[in-house]
Amino acid sequence: QVQLVESGGGLVQTGGSLRLSCAASGRTFSTYAMGWFRQAPGKEREFVVVSSWSGGSTYYTDSVKGRFTISRDNAKNTVYLQMNSLKPEDTAVYYCAATIYLGPQVALPKSYAYWGQGTQVTVSS
Repeated sequence: QVQLVESGGGLVQTGGSLRLSCAASGRTFSTYAMGWFRQAPGKEREFVVVSSWSGGSTYYTDSVKGRFTISRDNAKNTVYLQMNSLKPEDTAVYYCAATIYLGPQVALPKSYAYWGQGTQVTVSS
C-alpha cells in the first residue's frame, strides 16, 4: 500500500514557476514508477510525466517538454515536479500517482494503482 500527498500548488502569473511535491508513505516507494497527471475543469485527466523507480528514465507529454522537470528522492520518499514558464493552459489540479508498470500504456490513468488527492495550480494571464 502506498499513500501519496501532494503539496506546492498555488496561484502564479504566466511565465512563473512552481514546484510540486508528492510525499509517499510505505517502504516500497523506491520500487514504483511515479507519474504526474493533471485535470482541468470539464476535461479528462491528462498525463504529464512519469519517472522510473530510479529516476533514470523519464517520459514527458509534448506540451510540457523543456518546461517541466520530474525528479525523485527515494531516501525521502518524495517525487517533485518543477514547473517553469507556466502558461494559463497549465491550470489544473495536479495529481501524483504510483505504478509498477512502465509499458506502452504508462500514460493512461488506469495503469496507476495509487493516487494522491491533488493540488490546484492556477496560472493567471
